[in-house]
Amino acid sequence: MTERVIAVAAIQTSYDHDMKANIAKTESFVREAARQGAQVILPSELFQGIYFPTKQDPKWFATAYPAKKHPCVLALAKLAKALKVVIPISFFEKDGPRYYNSVAVADADGEILGVYRKSHIPDGPGYLEKYYFRPGDTGFKAWKTEYGTIGVGICWDQWYPEAARAMVLEGAEILF
Repeated sequence: MTERVIAVAAIQTSYDHDMKANIAKTESFVREAARQGAQVILPSELFQGIYFPTKQDPKWFATAYPAKKHPCVLALAKLAKALKVVIPISFFEKDGPRYYNSVAVADADGEILGVYRKSHIPDGPGYLEKYYFRPGDTGFKAWKTEYGTIGVGICWDQWYPEAARAMVLEGAEILF
């Protein structure tokens, strides 16, 4: 077995209501991580805006887009290609009448390898996500990227061992 090193980075920061500003802020962190040698860079969950599922308010549905048209997905896929890095891109997805908390995985050539939709949706004080998101219908996935095979679970998925087990069985070498 040949040894290889995969450099990864994760971004965690605050965001406001301005999606364009949030994308620009995320892009700057991705650029910095790439400058420091990261090959796979994980932005914050739902970085397009504030964490809105603390209350039920239908206005937030207007901030969801299909994967192929989402401003966050389009901007970061382009950045992935420019920097030759892999970026799992978190976004609020609209698919017909359905809404999901999703991740699109952009490979180092900017190609979107696929979408994972969050499976485990919390519902309780401060986490009213079932109002906004359906449980995902994609199953847990692993993506063969330029730098290795990765699996991505979203937030609450981490508390369920079958998520990690399924991604590893699909070939994931690194879990995000």
